[in-house]
Amino acid sequence: MTFDLVIRARRVITPTGERAATIGVRAGRIAAIEEIDTDLPASTTVELAAEEVLLPGLVDSHVHINDPGRAEWEGFETATRAAAAGGITTVVDMPLNSVPPTVDVAALNTKRAVARDQVHVDVGFWGGAVGGNLAELPALHEAGVFGFKAFLLDSGVAEFGHLDEDMLADTIDLVAKHDAMLIVHAEDARTIAAALPAQGRRYADFLASRPAEAENIAIASVIGLTERYGARAHILHLSSASALPMIADARRRGVALTVETCPHYLTFCAEEIPDGATEFKCCPPIRTAANRELLWAGLADGLIDCVVSDHSPCTPELKRFDVGDFGLAWGGIAGLQLGLSTIWTQARQRGFALSDVVDWMARGPADLVGMKRKGRIDIGADADFCVFAPDAAFLVEVNQLAHRNPVSAYHGRPLAGVVRQTWLRGEKVTGLRPGGQLLERGNS
Repeated sequence: MTFDLVIRARRVITPTGERAATIGVRAGRIAAIEEIDTDLPASTTVELAAEEVLLPGLVDSHVHINDPGRAEWEGFETATRAAAAGGITTVVDMPLNSVPPTVDVAALNTKRAVARDQVHVDVGFWGGAVGGNLAELPALHEAGVFGFKAFLLDSGVAEFGHLDEDMLADTIDLVAKHDAMLIVHAEDARTIAAALPAQGRRYADFLASRPAEAENIAIASVIGLTERYGARAHILHLSSASALPMIADARRRGVALTVETCPHYLTFCAEEIPDGATEFKCCPPIRTAANRELLWAGLADGLIDCVVSDHSPCTPELKRFDVGDFGLAWGGIAGLQLGLSTIWTQARQRGFALSDVVDWMARGPADLVGMKRKGRIDIGADADFCVFAPDAAFLVEVNQLAHRNPVSAYHGRPLAGVVRQTWLRGEKVTGLRPGGQLLERGNS
């Protein structure tokens, strides 16, 4: 039988390791994985260059698209084009900072309607767990969100309230009963309230305003409640490496806890951030070089399950470059398009292989959200591919990125690895015509 597409590559990253292979695609799925010299008849045949590697399309489960309501920060069209340019074929959108936030089914339907004809990659949605919407969560779960996001302190936007201790316990109890998952921005409100306030141009002062202790206390609370109720919980954007021992201990006890970190925590360090450089502001903050290396050790040990962008963009004026005040600036790193190259640049220096990066940025996030057909080059999986040239290099120029606003902490940074092509269900993503689908829990 003729295949719709055949891709032949000397280097293919599969679940069983790297190999030379010929991949046959039919009806948007991988239908054959054969030796490289196998002749598979196809409507279209693509042969990769010697320096190119075929990776599965990446999965980014932590993206703030902000559409509708704050689409001037980032919208579905620009975000998904940026994702595709970075080799990402699936994103899961956070329930804030859109207006309305995704805290009930009506808001979810509004967001889906806005996204439907704009997306260049596949898109799923998280629901939000906020004060007062506990009764909405079962219907959101049935409507196909991949889980529920909660803040344990002020989220930064008034329409997405945080959970206090009692609300958190009630929410974890409920998600356990529905076999759902709670994903948590884990910083303790009281610890941060007791710290010096974030103000001024000194990065050291901003870092002191979000101490690692705040993360550790909040993570300990999530672990305790997750264990008590037999729930599933996920720690978002881990920046405090000192939390890793308690995470390891919880897992040894059988607590269903997963953890992510982000490229900016694995790349930058506090010692190198200039005063006034508010493009580096994010919460929790970028910590010391020693902390960064311990996060890398957590990845190597398997304590950190995946690496995702936490793409949290804004307009340039919200970064307050006019005054460089970390207390006034919006907190968030824009890096959706750059994650693969950023992580590969750092990983190769530490002796990791491309297969490790695929585990962290494709298979890991797909497994986290239960996407069985995503994040892997395997028979029956969606034919989502990233053609990557790992030894090519480029200099980041914000005005050349597909993000809506030219703001990024990576501007001017040299990176290794260039995404040459991205394929979604056997079709090349060109950025000219939206071809993505909206995903629900259980249908991917």
